Amino acid sequence: MATTLNTPKPDLGSLRIHDGQRAKSGLGKRVVYAAIPVVIFAGIVVAAYAFRNQKPVVEVATAAKADPGGRQTLLNASGYVTPRRRATIAAKITGRVTGVFFDEGTRVSQGQLLATLDDSDVRRALESARADRNSAQAAIADFEVQLRNAQIELRRAEQLQKAGVQTQEALDNATTAVDSLKAKIALAKQQVLGSEARINEAQQAVDNCTIRAPFAGVVVSKDAQVGEMVSPISAGGGFTRTGIATIVDMHSNEFEVDVNESYIARVEPGQDVKAILDAYPDREIPAKVRTVIPTADRQKATVKVRISIPNLDKYNFILPDMGVKVSFEGPQQAAPVKGPVALSYIPKAAVRTEGGSSVVFLVHDGKVERRAVSLGIDRGSDVAIMAGVSPGDSLVVKGPENLHDGDKVEIRQ
Repeated sequence: MATTLNTPKPDLGSLRIHDGQRAKSGLGKRVVYAAIPVVIFAGIVVAAYAFRNQKPVVEVATAAKADPGGRQTLLNASGYVTPRRRATIAAKITGRVTGVFFDEGTRVSQGQLLATLDDSDVRRALESARADRNSAQAAIADFEVQLRNAQIELRRAEQLQKAGVQTQEALDNATTAVDSLKAKIALAKQQVLGSEARINEAQQAVDNCTIRAPFAGVVVSKDAQVGEMVSPISAGGGFTRTGIATIVDMHSNEFEVDVNESYIARVEPGQDVKAILDAYPDREIPAKVRTVIPTADRQKATVKVRISIPNLDKYNFILPDMGVKVSFEGPQQAAPVKGPVALSYIPKAAVRTEGGSSVVFLVHDGKVERRAVSLGIDRGSDVAIMAGVSPGDSLVVKGPENLHDGDKVEIRQ
């Protein structure tokens, strides 16, 4: 009897999209497409609002007071305090540090002990050299005793030879013994000298295990600790120190500044200088040009000038690597300069030209104020202001070109 299997046929009509569903799907797409421009416009509005409220960042400088006297400041420059005598103290040999007898800020005198290295090996070499010397000296004493006896034997042999009771051979043997002992004594003395030389060499190696200050000064850096290895040459791996300490002679401090090569003709040795440290802006330090380094830096187009500080002991607050600003003074004049007097000096970068007039932007309470100024003579990187700016005013020296009067700004620190 045959069994008939009824296999269900696929209903393609069930895949049909009804008109109501098609309308809903099209409406959703239209809503999405319509919302995209709205979202883009809202983003643009938010970005414009944020950009509008963003404050421009500016750099400012302070207007310097002009010298009312008859002495004119020729130019300004900046630099650092640099000691003429600064040394990184290192060991002459490689060794392990066994003692450190200083700290940062310690004042040391010339020859003062700073540190010691492990000297156990070199001391053994010193003891061995001394033992060799003592052995050679003892051999000399023994040879001298033998020589005295051989000389007695030689005189006896000569007397017997003259008497005809002894052969010439016995006399020759006695003479040879004396000469041999004299040669041995000479050799032993040379061995003593060699031992003395080795002793001196070993003693020098022992002395090299003590590190002393080469000159009086102040320790500004402590570069090694007990247990570390030090070496006069750089070693791989970074575990070996090349220095023990850095010492600075505070009595050799001076100013080193960079002067634009366009204005170096205004500087000469012995010229009077006024210096102000960045750390102490209210203290003016009189100084003099010591030397102009006879070479220029082609990258920066500057020339180094070293300035000495008379009566340096009065300024114990001057420390190496402090920033300093200096003013090179012109020759002393008998009377004040006639004509208009400058109110202040400002950097040239603060001056802008608008419509043929010179203007600056002053900063007050986070806002800028546009102000017209009257310019005077140049002084290096600065320019004299005859009217419009008072000493102590803060001026924009670097900022956007589209600054306007009353704009809020943020000062870059």
